[in-house]
Formats: sequence, structure tokens, C-alpha cells
Amino acid sequence: MSENVLVKEKVSEDQFQITGMTCAACATRIEKGLKKMEGVKDANVNLALEKATVKYDSTKMGPAEIQKKVQDLGYDVITEKAELVLTGMTCAACATRIEKGLNKLDGVIHANVNLALEKASIEYNPSVVTTKDMIEKVDKLGYGATVKTNDNEKETVDQRLKEIENQQGKFIFSLILSLPLLWAMVGHFSFTAFIYVPDALMNPWVQMALATPVQFYIGKQFYVGAYKALRNFSANMDVLVALGTSAAYFYSVYLAFETLGTDVHSVGLYFETSAILITLIILGKLFEAKAKGRSSEAIKKLMGLQAKTAKVLREGEEIEIPLEEVVAGDIVFVKPGEKVPVDGEIIEGRSALDESMLTGESVPIDKTVGDSVIGATINKNGFIKIKATKVGKDTALAQIIKVVEEAQGSKAPIQRLADSISGIFVPIVVGIAVVTFFVWYIWVAPGNFAEALEKLIAVLVIACPCALGLATPTSIMAGSGRAAEFGILFKGGEHLEMTHRIDTVILDKTGTITNGAPVLTDVITDLNETEFLTLVGTAEKQSEHPLAEAIVEGIKEKNISLAEVSEFEAIPGFGIKAIVNGKEILVGTRRLMKKYNVDVDHILPIMGNLEKQGKTAMLTAIEGNYAGIVAVADTIKETSTQAIQRLKDMGLEVIMITGDNQETARAIAKQAGVENVIAEVLPEGKAEEVKKLQQQGKKVAMVGDGINDAPALAIADIGMAIGTGTDVAMEAADITLIRGDLNSIADAIFMSKKTIRNIRQNLFWAFAYNTLGIPIAALGFLAPWLAGAAMAFSSVSVVLNALRLQRVKL
Repeated sequence: MSENVLVKEKVSEDQFQITGMTCAACATRIEKGLKKMEGVKDANVNLALEKATVKYDSTKMGPAEIQKKVQDLGYDVITEKAELVLTGMTCAACATRIEKGLNKLDGVIHANVNLALEKASIEYNPSVVTTKDMIEKVDKLGYGATVKTNDNEKETVDQRLKEIENQQGKFIFSLILSLPLLWAMVGHFSFTAFIYVPDALMNPWVQMALATPVQFYIGKQFYVGAYKALRNFSANMDVLVALGTSAAYFYSVYLAFETLGTDVHSVGLYFETSAILITLIILGKLFEAKAKGRSSEAIKKLMGLQAKTAKVLREGEEIEIPLEEVVAGDIVFVKPGEKVPVDGEIIEGRSALDESMLTGESVPIDKTVGDSVIGATINKNGFIKIKATKVGKDTALAQIIKVVEEAQGSKAPIQRLADSISGIFVPIVVGIAVVTFFVWYIWVAPGNFAEALEKLIAVLVIACPCALGLATPTSIMAGSGRAAEFGILFKGGEHLEMTHRIDTVILDKTGTITNGAPVLTDVITDLNETEFLTLVGTAEKQSEHPLAEAIVEGIKEKNISLAEVSEFEAIPGFGIKAIVNGKEILVGTRRLMKKYNVDVDHILPIMGNLEKQGKTAMLTAIEGNYAGIVAVADTIKETSTQAIQRLKDMGLEVIMITGDNQETARAIAKQAGVENVIAEVLPEGKAEEVKKLQQQGKKVAMVGDGINDAPALAIADIGMAIGTGTDVAMEAADITLIRGDLNSIADAIFMSKKTIRNIRQNLFWAFAYNTLGIPIAALGFLAPWLAGAAMAFSSVSVVLNALRLQRVKL
């Protein structure tokens, strides 16, 4: 027989809904790939049903590994996400137990429990498990759970307020009963003998009468929590508190009964120890609940930006309805000074809109018919009618709120250490406490049961792992929330953690460093400039070419009126020909001038200089004679040069990537202050360039805004999408920079560094409290009531330290 330990295998069977299959070869490929996995007993893929049925050894693998294999093969598994609102958790051990329980459920890909938010985020296979199964699992573990909805989100806030009110009431009641016991305790010390203590308070039966309601009414929550934990073969903070206070209370009851039939009316009791401990722990929970409420301020602020109602046109009448009742296609009226209720398009009127909540730009933006508007922006001065295009959870603001919520509910890799320790911490502490008791009872103070018991209680109470469980999630909540206020949306805790390690930033040129749209930059002519531009603008206004639109827009901004065109002809690859005011106008390339025999040799050096600066120069001829040059360029954003210098000052390598030719690319890069340029890169080549840098051991952040940037954003260590860009880019990225300002890159890295430093501080102090506190208590240098105060203070201090992130200036 083998000497190796044999682990009994457990065969599970799950079904996975597959997407991306196009033929029988796809099904065969997936089937073969799954069968090759260690632990898979059998796999069957049905092309018609688009389902894979997999039998596997769940001791070796789980649904997450199967999903990853399918994705590696080039397909995907349909999964759903659920959020549960949890009740009854008291410490990190509770969160760890629920998380483990949910992850063990068949069909659950990944579950993450956030103690600070009191929520569980679960990715699951809907064909195997339902939210009802998850709620039942949480109930079996001794906690409560409901599916998070918009309706119960308000209930959760109300519940939190109710909990604060409840803990406040308990604390006041407990304090009133505990203060006389504290007064009585003073009489036991020789150095406080001068303080008057009524004889009645020294009576064991009076002390028992005061301590009993605290122990069993106020302390009931600890007994209930401990029972539920032990029933599930686990242990949490409640077990430690229940053990410690019960030991003090019941030993005191025993001593009280020992006085019956004797003349002794004053004896060294420990009723005050149990009562004061419970009072201090309740106080700590009260502070903690208030602080946790403050840590989700960012979500409240974002939600507060939304309008509450909307004026819509229904059956020919203007009526005011709740925001939730607006549907796509509704005609919405927005008066001056009002918030735009939903995302939409202006169909009547014009106004200036304050979009600072989204862009950070304080100057209102002029909008007219055909322009899009965003919900929660403010209509400053004109009446507009908009057609609702996105409502409810589809609006830009709702998507921002969703990203912030998911980031706050996610778990950073740094938290795994704390979770691992929390899961085994309580049983170890109970063991240390028992050993402490016997060491004191047998060797240090032989036969002195009371003194040994006091040391046991102190060890149990000082060791509660609350601070450990709150250390990371509260910092992530505060850090990601604060970043969101500055238009930086981290999609998860792992991205918030990774960002501070970035050492190389790749910037896409168009729309990232530059504005993404060409503008008129140069006008060179010997004629009267106004007359020249009138003729050029009138000729170009018939063209649909983006460069023509830039010329026309630039001329209009100079308040030059345009005339009418008699004839117009677009000559592909050359330019345009038009008749304006009876004159023939040519605007285009060198080849156009050559085609119509216009002499431009003398002006070509100037044209070449413009092109070296990254500008597109167009020659103009009037009536067959050279008349001038107009040049357009995609100009650099006002803040790009300063932002790139900030990144370099932070010690980061900055690289510009573009599909432009080398000469144009280097001209733009020079203006922006970028030394390293990768030019003439095809869209699919951007991801390859990112890989090359990663292979050199660099941590790369890719910043882009277009569909062609999506592969590179996805493959980079951190993908940052400019929020003014496409939805596809934002979907592929780890961070969305809403404001479109490159300074947000430096801000994101700075916020990541601040948050990680804050988490490390929290974890240090959480570990320090326990690693220093337990030996001090075991050696007898910590009274139980002082241990209770220190434990309560540890949780509160960790949360308050995390809340400092809400005051970070960017």
C-alpha cells in the first residue's frame, strides 16, 4: 500500500453555456481541450444547444478553471453576476466563512465578500446555481442575505442608520449599568482608596443585578453569533467575546454564591470586567458603523447628482414624472437652471450646459439641435427639448456609479494575506488563551484561579480580528471613491493595487495626446486674408472631408461670412474645384496644382516646413494663379505637455504610439515633450508593441481612446481609456479617465500609491495590535477592560485612517 496520503476524489458534473462556436470543429476542439485537463473525467460539447457538460474532480479543480480553459481556446462561457446584501457579520472571520461557503457551491465561479460594505459579489453559472441557492447557503452559515436591487439599496442605507441607532441605545443602557460597577472596581485599589464607594455597590448581589442585563440582553448578539459560528464548525470575534465575558461573569456568580451563609459581603468579583468589556465593544461597534457609513460617501455624492424627476411629453401634455419612469424615446423638457434628467439628443433649442461633473471643464459648453447631452449636467441658460436615448442603468452617470460600486466591492490581492490569517486566527487565539490560563494557574500564580482567569479573558478580548478584516476594504472604498470624484474610475481593487507599480506609459497620439479632430492652424496669403478665406471657406463648405470641415469651422470662428457656390466638384486624391462669385477656386495637393498647370514651386519649401510640423497643408489657386496656403492639424491638448512632464518627473518612461509616418509623429512628439516614439504602427500592432515592452520586464500602462486601442488596452498591465473616447475602449480598459486630460494618468498613479500606502499602514497596525497585544495580555500586563478598549480602538483607528484618503488633494 502506498505511503502517500490519499485524498478521496469528489466527482461533480456542471453544464456551461458556450458562446463563439460556429461549427462542429469548434465543439470538437473545446471537448478535446477540456478532456486534456487534469481532473476532468469526461466532457461533452453540444453544438446545437451550445452547452458543455463536464464531469470533474472538484478536489482538484473548479468551474473557474474550466471557464478559463474555454476562454484560452478562444471561446467564452456565459456567466451572470449577482450582488447579495449581507447581515449578521461581525468580523473578518465571518466574511471569510461566507466567502468560502459560496465558493464551494457548484456553479459559483468566484465569490468575494466585502466586510466593510456588507456585500457579496458573485460570478456564477446560471445553468447550475441560482441566487436562491446562494441565499440558502448564507442562511445555513448563520447569516442573512438578500439580492441587491435598486429598491433595497435604500433599505440598506436605512438599515445601517437603524443599526447605528440600535447600537447607540444599547451603549447608553449598558453604560448606565456599567458605571456603578466601574465605581465599585475603584474600591479594590489601594491607590484609589480615598474615593468614596457606597457599601451597596460592594454587595455581590447588587453587582450581579447590574451585570446580568448587560451580559444577557446587551451581550445577546455575541452569544447568538458565537452559536451560529460554532454550529458551522467555525469561530469568529463573537466566540472570543462570549468566552471572555462569560468566564468573568460566571466565575463572579460562583464567588457570589460562595458568600451565602457567611459574614462576608465584599469580595473580589469580576462583574465589572464582563460589563465594561461588553460596553466598550458596543462603543467600538458604534464608532465602526458610523465610520463605515462615511466610507461610501463617494457613491452618495454621485447618486446625489441625479435629477429626481423629469418633465416629459405624454399624450400631448407636459407632465412631471419620477426619473425611474422615463423611457427611451421620451421627449424631455429642460428649463434653464435645471438638471438634464437622462442622456439624450437635443431636438429643439440651444443652450450652454455645465458638464463639469463629467469633464471637469468649468466653462459651460454650447449645445444645439443634434448635439448629445448627458444626464446630471446642468442646463445654464436656454430652454431645450431632448429625446431620451439612454435611461436608468444605461446612462453615463449610472455606469460611473456601477464602476465605482464594483471597485469598492472588489478585493485587492494584498487582502489575501489578511483573509488567510483571519480564517485560522480565532482557534489559535483560543488555544493561546487556554495555555495562558494553565501556565498562570500551575506555575506563575499556583492555585490562583481568579488571576489565571483574568489573563485568559485579556488574551481572548485583545485578539479580536476586526481590524484585520477592515484594513483593506475600507481603504479601497475610500481611495476608489475619492478618485471617482476627480473623474478616475478604477474597475477593481486589483487595478487600484497594480497601478502604483507602473514604470512605463504608452500614449496613443490621436485623441489622447491630441484633441482628435483637425483644426485650422495656418493661413499664408499675399491677398486680403478675409477675402481669401471667404473664397476658400465657401468652396470647401460643400465638401464632406474632415479636413474641409476643419477649414470651414476655423473660418467661421473668425466671424467671416461665407458666400454661395455656383459649381462644386470633389476630385478624389487631389482636392476640390468650385466656382465662387464667378471665380474658379482650387484647393488641394501639389498634384492638383500640377493637373491645372498652376505654378507653386516658389512656395513648396514653406509647405514642406508646415508638413514637418505635423500639419496638413493645402495649396489654393484663384483663376489659375497661386493664391495661398491653408494648413490644418490635430492639435495637442492644452494640458498634454504639462501632464507628460509630470509623468517624467515621477520617474516614468513615456512613449507615444501612432499610425502616422515617422516625420509627422516626431513633430507631434517634440511639441508634447515625448522623446520615445513608435510610429507607423497598424492598429493590430499596438498590442504587439505592448507585449515587447512587457517581455523586457516593464510594467506597462496603455492609454488610448479608440476601438483600435482596445486590444492594447486589454493586454497592458493597466489599460487606461480616455473617457471622451469610445465605449469599446472603456470596456477593455482597467481605468477610465473621464475628463480626457492626461493629468489624470499621474493622478491615478498618485491615488494608487496613496491607497496602497494606506492599506499597508492599516495592515501593519492591525497585525501590530494582535502580535503585541496577545503576549502583553498573556504576561499579565493588560487588564481585561483595558484589552477591550484597545480592541475597540484598533478597529476604529483602522477605519479612520482609511477615511483620510477622502481628503487627498489631486
